[in-house]
Amino acid sequence: MKEDHESAQKSIPKSSSLYTEKQGQYLAFVYYYTKINGYPPAEADMQRFFEVSAPSVHQMLVALEKNKLIQRTPRQSRSIRVLLPPHQLPALL
Repeated sequence: MKEDHESAQKSIPKSSSLYTEKQGQYLAFVYYYTKINGYPPAEADMQRFFEVSAPSVHQMLVALEKNKLIQRTPRQSRSIRVLLPPHQLPALL
């Protein structure tokens, strides 16, 4: 019985294995910003919040999209959508 429970736990991916700590913070920021404001953040909003350069934000979004954690619409501003359910997101620090 214990073995069944342990094997079931191993088959469920932990959210921490889906993304790095820094990626999790970006995902949480996009989720909560969208929830509070009713529209997704611009890259400039993330740049100000995380105090990083514009290329750093863009590279992070490209990586998140490549890993299928977010979805963006090409040539449309503020189109970031988090593809994970809220319970798989970390707390925003």
